Amino acid sequence: MKNKNVNLSRFLSLVLRHKPQVIGIKLDKNGWCSVEELLVKMNAYGKNITIEELNKIVASDNKQRYAFCEDKKRIRANQGHSLYVELDLKECVPPSILYHGTVERFIDNIITKGLLKMSRQHVHLSEDIKTAEKVGNRRGKAIILHIEAGRMHGDGFKFYLSENGVWLTDCVPREYIVLEK
Repeated sequence: MKNKNVNLSRFLSLVLRHKPQVIGIKLDKNGWCSVEELLVKMNAYGKNITIEELNKIVASDNKQRYAFCEDKKRIRANQGHSLYVELDLKECVPPSILYHGTVERFIDNIITKGLLKMSRQHVHLSEDIKTAEKVGNRRGKAIILHIEAGRMHGDGFKFYLSENGVWLTDCVPREYIVLEK
């Protein structure tokens, strides 16, 4: 059952963050879709899921990737989209230091160009090293970058805090990046 929920969660991530067309749903401009339609289309696609399983996935996701609207009739991903959605994020003042987990093969590019959002809407940063390590370890041995977020903000860069606690910004120029000591 655990593997089934992991697979369903990964598929939800694909559909709600990157490719809703895979199952023929449309996200509104804010990334929301009907829970009822999502379930019908996932089941028709062969990804058998009940409302109870969906509720459990949303509630137990360790990164809180998904959110229901207040009446639980719509669902969306909280952040991480490669397609444009307006998440109505409010600008926030970040802590002085934030962290980003990466791996060695990306370091030269990061040192040259800074952190870029690539195919995503934002660069993702965390408030704690442990979360950054988890993110970096998905692709190999994590290298932790210290981001001088307070200085960036003071220099006019905007930061947003997603509903699930991920700090977001458009880019991190190299002069604000310090390799873990």
